[in-house]
Amino acid sequence: MAVSQSNREPIIEIDSLNVSFGRQDVLRNISLSVPAGQTLAIIGESGCGKTVLLKTIIGLVRPSSGFVKFDGQRIDQLTDQELTQERTRFGFVFQNAALFDSMTVAENISFPLRQHHPDQRAAHEESMLARLAEVGLPTAVLRKRPAELSGGMRKRVGLARALIMKPEVLLYDEPTTGLDPIVSDVINELMMRTRKKNPVTSIIVTHDMKTAQKVADRIVMLYPLARLAAGESQILFDGTPDEIERTKDRRVAQFIRGEAGDRLMEMNENAEEGMVI
Repeated sequence: MAVSQSNREPIIEIDSLNVSFGRQDVLRNISLSVPAGQTLAIIGESGCGKTVLLKTIIGLVRPSSGFVKFDGQRIDQLTDQELTQERTRFGFVFQNAALFDSMTVAENISFPLRQHHPDQRAAHEESMLARLAEVGLPTAVLRKRPAELSGGMRKRVGLARALIMKPEVLLYDEPTTGLDPIVSDVINELMMRTRKKNPVTSIIVTHDMKTAQKVADRIVMLYPLARLAAGESQILFDGTPDEIERTKDRRVAQFIRGEAGDRLMEMNENAEEGMVI
């Protein structure tokens, strides 16, 4: 695990953030500050708003209230042109890699460069090869299409594409989902290697506690709003990987250990209430 960078100035600030879709509240009163250079893992069960938070940070989802600041600027107050420019400072590693099926690996990796710097084609290949080497893939894959690659290779191509613009912030959405334990650990090692080689801030949304505890400086756990008591914070935990192992919150402990616990009791109670006598 890396040393925390909490003494640095925040590059991302989230203040009193609320996000709703129609009548459904997803995020409530979220406030977080992410220092430059920190690796933050956001954990929590499905439906707690982890991916929505990630998309709000990059401006893909608009807050219902509150705001996100990136490098001192409120994301929701940027024009479309300004937001597009700011996004070039981010790299986004999607859950299923989100590669373009009709393009080769080479075309997928260099796509952001072609979009934003079409006049610098001579430098595209050099950058592409450097990123390919960074994620440990041979040049033989460049002519292949995503369908010809394994799940782990697609994830690595997605990471190479995210790195091609040399971003200041990397956002990972479930980077190890669907991978076997060994390939998952390859991805973990690549994330750690990326951080060592590049002065990058990373935010990782994950269910994988091995990833969170191995890669992150800091872990934040969100909880579904429907399961919280009135006025209770949606952030159940905010601390280091070592601290989460000593948590006294039973909900956090059950999640990190993968124990059904209270959830199984609730299921049984709901089943009994629904019984017709």
